[in-house]
Amino acid sequence: MKHSKKLGINSRMIHSGEFENPLGSATVPIYQTSTFIFESADHGARCFSGEDDGYIYTRIGNPTIHALETLVADLESGARGIATSSGMAAVNTIYMALLSKGDHMISSAAVYGPSRVVMEQHWSRFGVESTYVNTANIDEIEAAIRPETRMLYIETPANPTMDISDLEACAKLAHAHGILMVVDNTFSSPYLQRPLEFGADVVFHSMTKFLNGHADIVAGMIVTKDVPLGNKLRSMMVTLGCNMDPHQAYMVIRGIKTLGVRIERSQQSAIKVARFLENHPKVAWVKYPGLESHPQHELAKKQMDGFGSMISFELKGGLKAGKVLMDNVKVAILAVSLGGVETLIQHPASMTHSKVSAEAKIKAGITDGLVRYSVGIEDVEDIIDDLDQGLSLI
Repeated sequence: MKHSKKLGINSRMIHSGEFENPLGSATVPIYQTSTFIFESADHGARCFSGEDDGYIYTRIGNPTIHALETLVADLESGARGIATSSGMAAVNTIYMALLSKGDHMISSAAVYGPSRVVMEQHWSRFGVESTYVNTANIDEIEAAIRPETRMLYIETPANPTMDISDLEACAKLAHAHGILMVVDNTFSSPYLQRPLEFGADVVFHSMTKFLNGHADIVAGMIVTKDVPLGNKLRSMMVTLGCNMDPHQAYMVIRGIKTLGVRIERSQQSAIKVARFLENHPKVAWVKYPGLESHPQHELAKKQMDGFGSMISFELKGGLKAGKVLMDNVKVAILAVSLGGVETLIQHPASMTHSKVSAEAKIKAGITDGLVRYSVGIEDVEDIIDDLDQGLSLI
């Protein structure tokens, strides 16, 4: 759809994404093919040389996947989207394309566990160094900058601590030192936050989470602020072979159509759940950006269009009490992931962040008692009653 940026974000979620539509399909067709037919030998040569933008091979490009890339790039106010087979495929594409031997990366200490582990245990073997700091504190970022620093990698809100980094301030600092800023926007989605508008160079998602929203697809997406950077990342994605499947793309496009209504429903419930937990005598603390008690509540109001549906909290009984709660909820599902229609509960220290060292977890604020809670779209009364009955068993 042309000129979709004139429309509101809910309209764009439904109508954005350009694709060839010779038969008038009301939805993006699934081009389930590995290879594409050339009009002639010269046409094939032009496609391979880049003189023609025709399709060659699905690992390189596909109309269904392209429609999804165009859609998410539009929602993120970006220039180019690169779809990947998973969120971690997006992470590794970014690392491989933008970091070289001898380079240094600064990252949020509280970041998705595998994003940190793959850097510390594997990319370090090839000479890439990394430092993990509290990126909600701009002074910590500045103190960690070296002459060889090439990337500032931020997740905000942070997983699982819900700390919020100042995107605009971080981008200004990074660019003053010639550093690219990459933002994991999975926890917010472009419906609530668009880091490129605050100065980020690259934004990416595990589309498994909010963008798809139904716990049935694994997928990733990278969006860049300019085309040359997007071309560099796409070339690396193609080289690594971590392309998306057309059916994956079709399912995520379908999921995005309801992103707005899903997030609105879940975040309306999340603030009620957070306040219930904050006032419960067995709860030690709650971190949710919508609570006035959140340290970066005002910053969240400034750079987010809503507070989302992710909550972290700890019970006064610590890990033992948390296990009792997690083992006895009936509505919430004890499972990793987030951002779906169902409410999920999990224990980061022993699950999503289990491979992060004990020392690093403590420094990042990932305590053994921390519980991560993703509020779904069930009736909020049922969600709260479920938590209440679980807490009564502690």
